[in-house]
Amino acid sequence: MEQLASDTAKAHQPLVFLGGTCNGSTWRSRIIPLLTCDYFDPVVSEWNEAARARELDARAHADIVLYALTPLMEGCYSVAEAVDDSNKRPASTVMVLLAAPDGGKEFTSHQLRALRQTGELVKRNGAAYFESLEEAADFIAQRTTACQKEQES
Repeated sequence: MEQLASDTAKAHQPLVFLGGTCNGSTWRSRIIPLLTCDYFDPVVSEWNEAARARELDARAHADIVLYALTPLMEGCYSVAEAVDDSNKRPASTVMVLLAAPDGGKEFTSHQLRALRQTGELVKRNGAAYFESLEEAADFIAQRTTACQKEQES
């Protein structure tokens, strides 16, 4: 029985929830090759109650919740999720602001200023804030490696 528990712990691969901008943004396809762990991509071709339930479950059980924001974002719910998670589980939350144009859209200077201030708020809550996918992926690799080492000991 002890061996089974040890095998199970080793088999657990840290999971990153890829939240944030949808609407055709390609940020997920750019970060996925940089990840050294499992991930959950909530983007599906048909959004329904089952997809919503899978997303909520993955977000709740992920080792890292990542929220990448690009100019293609239309609503503000991802911002609210990032702030909420930075309060509830700061060690597991990563917010990434991608200021470069995306899909032909750009942030206004006012939006950028407000989102950067939000990123600083997320940092003050103890979570991580970056302005590049590469920095976020490096941070996630460090965090998930530490998580795996804890599980193995």
